[in-house]
Amino acid sequence: MTDEVDFEEVAPVLPVRDLDASMERYRRLGFSVRAYEGGDRYAFAERGSVSLHLTEWDEHDPLRTGGAVYLYVSDADALHAQWVAAGVEGRLGEPTDTDYGLREFAYVDPEGTLHRVGSPLST
Repeated sequence: MTDEVDFEEVAPVLPVRDLDASMERYRRLGFSVRAYEGGDRYAFAERGSVSLHLTEWDEHDPLRTGGAVYLYVSDADALHAQWVAAGVEGRLGEPTDTDYGLREFAYVDPEGTLHRVGSPLST
């Protein structure tokens, strides 16, 4: 087949044990959050052009089934300061410069999801 297909967006689906607590955590992290209006325990967390989907899963074990996302942002230091101020549970690392040209930090939430965040280093 020779037709070109453009990928336009991606929305990772992250497993959570407690959908309500996860929705509140993403709100505190500055995301707009809304629950799926169907019968499933599912929600959407959006900030700018980033969309994360949350699904409540009874078999989720943060030590075995956690997810990972990389969020490219305009200013990792500013976002880190916002997330520190939000006081969310989990492990929030300090921003550092990388040898591959990004300023980045990591946040692991109580659900075991690794959020790596990076912005281009100033030149």
